[in-house]
Amino acid sequence: MKVVIVGAGAVGTQLARQLISEKRDVVLIEKDPEVARQASNSLDCMVVTGEGTSYDILKQAGLANADFFVAAADADEVNMIACGIVSAEFPRPAKIARVHSLDYHSIRLAEKRFLGIDFVVNPEIEAARAILRAVRSGAMSDVISFEQSRIQIRSAVVEKNGVLEGLLLQDLSHSMPRPVLVAVIIRGNRYLVPSGNTRIETGDILYLVAREEDFNEIFRALGKSPLDLRRVVIVGGGTIGRNVAKRLIERSRRASGEQDASRSRSSEKRLVKIVERDYRRCKELAEEFPRALVINSDVSAEGVFEEQHFVNSDLVIAATDNQELNIVTGLYAKSLGVKRSVALVNRAGYAPIAAQLGIDVPVSKKNAMVTTILRFIRSGIVQSVHTISDGQIEATELTVEETSRAVGVVIRDLGLPRDSLIVSMEREGVGIVPRGDDVIRASDHLILISKKEHASRIQEIFED
Repeated sequence: MKVVIVGAGAVGTQLARQLISEKRDVVLIEKDPEVARQASNSLDCMVVTGEGTSYDILKQAGLANADFFVAAADADEVNMIACGIVSAEFPRPAKIARVHSLDYHSIRLAEKRFLGIDFVVNPEIEAARAILRAVRSGAMSDVISFEQSRIQIRSAVVEKNGVLEGLLLQDLSHSMPRPVLVAVIIRGNRYLVPSGNTRIETGDILYLVAREEDFNEIFRALGKSPLDLRRVVIVGGGTIGRNVAKRLIERSRRASGEQDASRSRSSEKRLVKIVERDYRRCKELAEEFPRALVINSDVSAEGVFEEQHFVNSDLVIAATDNQELNIVTGLYAKSLGVKRSVALVNRAGYAPIAAQLGIDVPVSKKNAMVTTILRFIRSGIVQSVHTISDGQIEATELTVEETSRAVGVVIRDLGLPRDSLIVSMEREGVGIVPRGDDVIRASDHLILISKKEHASRIQEIFED
């Protein structure tokens, strides 16, 4: 597989690094000579310096025999024009465009095949979706959900003197009220796929695998009881904050009904509060969301969170453009009694740090977007793919087809790479705890955990 990527920014670089680790043929196009030089020094791939909208540069990058073209530059128009040129001159590759503007996204460019674009991904929308998934689950942790399974993966930080500290994984079932599996442990700057003899340490981030309906009891056993998050404060009225506010207000309106319109509007106005420092944007937000309370204030100013607007709040969602401010805001809000915190981070490496500091749900905008692009690139037997630990580990969801070479093979004989694990198997709607002597059958629905460099091998095992 060959993938050509325009833009060596944070998203383009992480996507390239992910694909390179899978032994894919990657070519990166970057117009800034210095950024291109840095990318060439840090990535084991071909880097072409030039404009992504130049036919000669695209030809030099090898678009004629590419399978995928990803336009991930900062400017929407550049990405769309680049896709248009590739569509006209190089018909083979599928075209993916990174588009920030909600105006462009709302007209469904991919559905209308505008400029030949096959798939549109919006980083703000993907981050908002990740935040909303976590809020729907009580904002106790980040949530990895799958297309065709009720299995979820959620993270938990091991606290000092907590129920998990010092426990051997083989004894975990005795401490938990529901079946749960630890798929990955993040320990400091490294990760490990654990065994039964692995001892859990303070500060570890555990990625837990269980059924969606069991997680409330699991987290309750960990000392984190589910809450009804009715009173929400959103810090930052940009694209992500607006999108989250819109969905939360729509959901509360559906839940409360319209029997008593005046009473309903009053209660919902107290339900969602938006804090934004830009006065002009506040006016726009107030007009767009008459059911929300919009507060014109700089959250970094002294005394803001002591004001009555924030008393007894259930959840703070810090979604400004400043990731450090988001983390500090979430931690400070919790110190004042706000029950749960969500913080948007730009660098994926900040997510585990934020979790260890006490942020309940750190959301990486970059990770959310790269995961969405990878899901499109890996389409076929793969329904979804999710990255863990800054992309070092992947959770892959797939369905075994009748023609798969894995059909009829015992799990232990599949030849799965080292540190790879089938964590869930569903057969005819029934969940099965996978064992080494289980035989793979057609239509089995599997969720696997593996290192990113094993992605292509995993796909080979289950392909025709």
